[in-house]
Amino acid sequence: MEQGWRRMYGKQMESAAGIEELTDEEKEIINGVLARAKMMEAMEQERIGRLVNRLDSMKRTACGDGYSRCLLCSQQFGLAGVSAVVCAECKKNMCTKCGVQSVSHSSPIWLCKICSEHKEVRCMEAYLNCVRAIIVQPKPKIFSLLYEEEKNELQCNIIKAKGLKPMDSNGLADPYVKLHLLPGASKSNKLRTKTIRTTLNPVWNETLVYHGITNEDMQKKTLRLSVSDEDKFGHNEFIGETRVVLKKLKLNQKKTYNVCLERVIPVRRTAGAGASRGMALYEEEDDEEGGERGRILISLTYNSQQSRLIVGVVRCAHLAAMDANGYSDPFVKISLKPDMGKKAKYKTQIKKKTLNPEFNEEFSYEVKHAELAKKTLDISVWDYDMGKSNDFIGGCQLGITAKGECLKHWYECLKNKDKKIERWHVLLNQNNTEADD
Repeated sequence: MEQGWRRMYGKQMESAAGIEELTDEEKEIINGVLARAKMMEAMEQERIGRLVNRLDSMKRTACGDGYSRCLLCSQQFGLAGVSAVVCAECKKNMCTKCGVQSVSHSSPIWLCKICSEHKEVRCMEAYLNCVRAIIVQPKPKIFSLLYEEEKNELQCNIIKAKGLKPMDSNGLADPYVKLHLLPGASKSNKLRTKTIRTTLNPVWNETLVYHGITNEDMQKKTLRLSVSDEDKFGHNEFIGETRVVLKKLKLNQKKTYNVCLERVIPVRRTAGAGASRGMALYEEEDDEEGGERGRILISLTYNSQQSRLIVGVVRCAHLAAMDANGYSDPFVKISLKPDMGKKAKYKTQIKKKTLNPEFNEEFSYEVKHAELAKKTLDISVWDYDMGKSNDFIGGCQLGITAKGECLKHWYECLKNKDKKIERWHVLLNQNNTEADD
C-alpha cells in the first residue's frame, strides 16, 4: 500500500488511471471482503472464548500433583497404577489418557491437555491477528477535490505529503504545492500553498479554490498538482507532480486521493522527445484559449420599491496578464446604455498585481422596470497603467440583444424582481466601451 506522495527511482510510475480513487464497483468488492473478514473474526473470537472456558475448567478440576499422580485425573503411577508420560511444556507427569501426543516435531512429544489447549488458544489468537491485518484499511488522504456546481467552485484541499525527495544539503526540503488548470493561461489559473520548512513529510491542510469553473470546464480541464522545493535564492526545484482529469469528478461529491508523484521534465513542443531514465516528459500547454480573456461574476437585482437596478461586481477569475510581471492591475467599468449620462458609468477599485481579483462592490441605477428591456449593461475589465492609457482586458454585455448566458441572466433579473441573481460570464476581447479617460 502506498504511503503517500514519495520519490520513486528508476521505475515506471502509476498510470493516470491509477491515480484515481477507487470506483464504486471496487469499493463494493472491498466492502464485501471487509464484511467477510469481520464475520470470520467474530467466529474465531467465539471459538477462542470456548477454548479459554474449557482451559479454565481443566485448570479448576485438575487434582493431581503431577509427580506421583496424574496432573489431571490424579491416578497413581507405578506397578499397580498407570504408566506416566512427561508434558513437554510444563514438565509435569500425566497418564496417557490425559495427554495428547504431537507428531509435528521430528520426534513425537507429549503435552498435557491443559498445555495442549493453551497452545491452541495462542495459535488461534495469532491467526485472528492475521485476519485483522488483512482487512483493507482506508488509504491515507493526501488531497481531496470537490466541485460545487451551484457556486461554480472547484475546491482543492491539499492535506499532506509523505516521503518526498530530499532537495537541500541538510537532507530535507522546503516543499510547497502548486495547482495549475490545463489547458489555459499560466499565471491566471495557478494557485499555491504555503511553504513548509525543513521536512520530507509536510502537512498543509490548505483549501485552494478555483472560482468561475463551469460544467464545460470540468469536462475538458485537467488539474496538475506539482510539488517543488522553495529555494531562498529564488531557484525553486521541481520534485514531482500528478494530474487529475476533472471529468471523472462527480458533481457536488468530495473525492479523496492518495497517489505517487511522477518525476517529469517540462519541455517545449519544439524540444526533442527523448526522456531521461526514470523520468517522464510532458509538453507545456498552450497559454491562450480561444478569445476568452477571463471571467467575471456579476449579480443583478431589481429593487421594485426603489425602482433601481443594483449591479454587483463580485470577482474576476483567470484574467489575461497585461503587465511584464505576468499579472495585471485590474478594475471593472460598468455602463448602462443607451447613455443615461455620467450617472450611468461606474468603476470599481483597482486591485494590484492579480489575475483573480475580488471586488464585492455594488452600484445602482434609477430606472423603471419597463425601460430595462431597452437597456444594455456594458461590462469591461481594464488593466490600470500609471501615466499612460489603461489596457483593455475583456468585456461582455448583458441585455435583450445579448446571447447565451448574458441574455439568460438579464431575462432572469427582469422576471424575478427583488431577487439577487448571480452568474459567471466569459470576458471576450471585444471592446464595446470607449478607452478609459
